[in-house]
Amino acid sequence: MVMVCYYNHLLTPVGGVRFSITKPSVLRAETNNPMASDLSSDRSVFRGVSSSSPIRRRDLVFVVNPRGANGRTGKEWKKLLPYLQSRLGSDCNICESLTSGPSHAIDITREAIREGAEAVIAVGGDGTLHEVVNGFFWDGKPVANWNTEAVHSTALGLIPLGTGSDFARTLGWKNDPREAIDRIARGVRSRIDVGVISREGEGSHYFINVADIHLSAKAGFYASRFKKFGNLCYVIGALQAFIGHHNQDLRIKVNEGEWQTLSQVTALCVGNAKYFGGGMKITPNADPQSGSFEDFKWYDFILKLHKLYNGTHLSLNNVTSRNANTIEVDEISGSGNIFIQSDGEHLGFLPRKLSILPGAIEMIC
Repeated sequence: MVMVCYYNHLLTPVGGVRFSITKPSVLRAETNNPMASDLSSDRSVFRGVSSSSPIRRRDLVFVVNPRGANGRTGKEWKKLLPYLQSRLGSDCNICESLTSGPSHAIDITREAIREGAEAVIAVGGDGTLHEVVNGFFWDGKPVANWNTEAVHSTALGLIPLGTGSDFARTLGWKNDPREAIDRIARGVRSRIDVGVISREGEGSHYFINVADIHLSAKAGFYASRFKKFGNLCYVIGALQAFIGHHNQDLRIKVNEGEWQTLSQVTALCVGNAKYFGGGMKITPNADPQSGSFEDFKWYDFILKLHKLYNGTHLSLNNVTSRNANTIEVDEISGSGNIFIQSDGEHLGFLPRKLSILPGAIEMIC
């Protein structure tokens, strides 16, 4: 169940190119990536996968965004290679793939699943994780192994090395990559929920963390331009989004019920997990293993910012929270400019329908 939270009565401000992958050789480092030669200089760490050799059981595909966190992800990944080899090299085929642009991680993940990888591990922040999660689906359906007799499905893994790492916070994980490698070595799996966002006439989009609408989504859109400032980018984005902001009346339909009007909404957040915006505990009751969302509406950001970070804002006036399995959201004004994003990725504008897919992915926990 997801948590849906929405806020109203705002009082104070708050602070490419798509790459098509068609061959298994994508699971090797991208040779045309300017960082590939640096990050993969010790090729003895990897047993490469050739286009003529199908992925075997226990192949682990590490999807790395080398430019994440202003290049820190690539540097930290290189430092991790010896430890990764010592913990996993004797049992697994370690496959490295460096992303080279937007949506590249989606294509890498789909190809790895089709070839029967044991797990696809996102190495980076919530943006990389978001793309890998979307790679588990194609045309509204889970991506399947080409080998129909395969016993095990591909699992999702995470080594948090990004700017926010908000999903890792929900699971109570430290931002410790070696600890993450130890989890992968243990290989314990657990089913987690995935949110899906749809719009008539368009394809589905998936999220694992938080989807949000209006002011917070607009703040996320602006924050993406300031990632070089680390977590401060979220505050900068929020302040920029507040300029010229106006609350809006929204229409929502929860769990296929009747349409209802929410007056003067500042933002509406739908959480499969608890955190967004670099540590704001925005949907504190959300649980990615519950089979539902949490939603709420929020306001009064600057004066109550500390409550957003510690998750106590639900006790404030004009903050409403509920659990839901589906929620449809539309604007009333017809302006066509109410933002929506998921896991920090800008998706466009309303209307949208958000649903939960219970236990959609196995995750290494």
